[in-house]
Amino acid sequence: MINGKRVLIIIPAWNESGSIADVVREVHGELPGVDIIVVDDGSTDDTAAKAASAGAIVARLPFNLGVGGAMRTGYRYARDHGYDVAIQVDADGQHDPRYIPKLVDALDENDLVIGARFAGEGGYSVSGPRKWAMKMLSAVLSAMAGTRLTDTTSGHRACNRRVIEFFANWYPAEYLGDTIEVLVRLARNKYKITQIPVAMRPRMAGTPSNSPVKASIYLGRAFVVLLLAIIRA
Repeated sequence: MINGKRVLIIIPAWNESGSIADVVREVHGELPGVDIIVVDDGSTDDTAAKAASAGAIVARLPFNLGVGGAMRTGYRYARDHGYDVAIQVDADGQHDPRYIPKLVDALDENDLVIGARFAGEGGYSVSGPRKWAMKMLSAVLSAMAGTRLTDTTSGHRACNRRVIEFFANWYPAEYLGDTIEVLVRLARNKYKITQIPVAMRPRMAGTPSNSPVKASIYLGRAFVVLLLAIIRA
């Protein structure tokens, strides 16, 4: 419980055996009594076993669906077990659990709260095509949501019971759909969206997949996803 609300932490994980146990233990250490579900997204390593040994509930998908498919599983669990709040936390340790109570507090007057990396806290930065894509997405989605959003691709998000129900019935599994298309759909349905500043940390394990070529591909994909999300009925 956080501020009288039943909170579920959802951690999508694909081959994150190097960090998942530490992430689960850290969340439990900062927030004793909060439930954690790790959705093992078709991992080929021992992610599921390490998450379970650290004290998480584990749901195993038979093959890799991507973050969207894993999160949809988590939201359905949250709906079926009566949680008031669901919060996405990455399996690589970049999301600091000390910000979670602030995310929950912001839900008192909002339906979805984004933990924003570019809102004045921490030193996280991007450059090149990825930066251009993020700025374009933020400008368009801010206009649609009627509020200033600086980090529309952040995966650190909290939502209330209304949005849990919505996501349990509909949640895109396509690349970037879990960030961009979700915000388009919520804005169109008049859900209240806001952000709070958070600081991101380096990965606990693994290597970030950054390169100029991948950044350019990201820019193109982001534009296509946004266009499709806007023109879909």
